[in-house]
Amino acid sequence: MINYILRRLVTAVALLVAVSAVTFLIFFAIPKAAGADPAQMYVGKSATPRDVEATRVKLGLDKPIYVQYGRFLKGIVAGRDYNNGPSVTHCSAPCFGYSFRTDREVWPLLIDRLPVTVSLALGAAVIWLLFGVAGGVISALKRGSIADRTAMIIALAGVSLPIYFTGLVAQQLFVHTWHIFEGGEYVNFKDDPAGWANKLFLAWVTLALLFAAQYTRLTRAQMLETMSEDYVRTARAKGLKERVVVGKHAMRSVLTPIVTIFGLDLGGLLGGAILTESVFSLPGIGRLSIDAVTVKDLPIILGVTLFGAFFIVMANLLVDLLYAVIDPRVRLS
Repeated sequence: MINYILRRLVTAVALLVAVSAVTFLIFFAIPKAAGADPAQMYVGKSATPRDVEATRVKLGLDKPIYVQYGRFLKGIVAGRDYNNGPSVTHCSAPCFGYSFRTDREVWPLLIDRLPVTVSLALGAAVIWLLFGVAGGVISALKRGSIADRTAMIIALAGVSLPIYFTGLVAQQLFVHTWHIFEGGEYVNFKDDPAGWANKLFLAWVTLALLFAAQYTRLTRAQMLETMSEDYVRTARAKGLKERVVVGKHAMRSVLTPIVTIFGLDLGGLLGGAILTESVFSLPGIGRLSIDAVTVKDLPIILGVTLFGAFFIVMANLLVDLLYAVIDPRVRLS
């Protein structure tokens, strides 16, 4: 198992390096090849050629692309310095770049926004796992009943309705009309736990509605298939209670695909829930990426992309390790 973990960690590092190389080329090499000057994007159209050249030197864009990428990787490990004309701007490790629009390092910006995104993602994940999996199991065990049809209708509505619609409707009803929840800015958990939950609850439910619908449909389909397997019929023939048959025997097979998509979904959300954070005005990583795209702040966009890739790769690694816990056949193989 240790050797397996080490191999997967090496693979994860190699994959992250590959993603960083492709992302770096997309943001810095391709625009330049297409005739768009990244330095010009920073200083604006009204800048003089002298200002553009000074910015190019300041950002290190005057060097070959492989030199720029090497400096970028070195900055992540050991930090780097940016030539600022009369002075030098130091970016501490891990240096994901320096935003000259905000005059701040990218890594601290990401870390500042991460608690908001983590709070949103984990809270929503708990809700959609509980209701999605439970709804799918009940729907499969009571196939054709009112509970089954109701769960499928809710699942269809959850998949069909976009977040920017359900989020705005929820805010209008529960915040502005019925005054059940408070609006306003995000509250830190350490400062006010009750206020933190109050601000995030609607965002949790809105985001969970979309994912719970997918998990309900997947769980129902997997449960219907599993309950017809020979080992389940054998367990029933032995006289085992139904809750033991469902909980101990059937759910192990059902959880394998659920854990797979859960790792990908959670990893993607930790990289930034863009629509949800925008609708509910949450200052998370997704909102940071939207603001960076608006002002064409390439270092921040690059940092957010790599940050999201890191969470997805780590989520895949964790999912592979959980397989051995859920299904003993994986350990034997």
